[in-house]
Amino acid sequence: MNRTHTALHVLKGAVQKTLGAEWTAGVFVEGNHGRLTVQFDRKPTDAEMNEIETLANNKIKEDTPVEIIEMERKGADEKFGNIIYDLFPLPSHITQLRICNIPDWNINCCNKEHCKTTGEIGQIRLDKPRFRENKKLLELPFDVI
Repeated sequence: MNRTHTALHVLKGAVQKTLGAEWTAGVFVEGNHGRLTVQFDRKPTDAEMNEIETLANNKIKEDTPVEIIEMERKGADEKFGNIIYDLFPLPSHITQLRICNIPDWNINCCNKEHCKTTGEIGQIRLDKPRFRENKKLLELPFDVI
């Protein structure tokens, strides 16, 4: 299982609910440290950052099951639309998808290993965000503790 990678999905759901940011532009995981990069138009306020961290940790405490769905790309496109993709599309030659679904929270194509439930993550602690105005990208570094 990968606690930090699963935390990315939980964090993305919290970011979507707090800021409305939809598109993931990049992810990075190394040990217990990660960074979620989303397309956004400004640096979030301290209150918004606190809300993101609180929502993410509440989802972890809920111990929600993490579902892995494997299906043909065409069927996934018809069923889910583009919400399962990130800003940079998957290459067209990929026809079989692996989708990580945290029901009513986050759904995303992902070929990594995940926890069976959000509770296995532990806790997320956000670091200071970095906003790159020229690219309209918000970087959210975090640690899983």
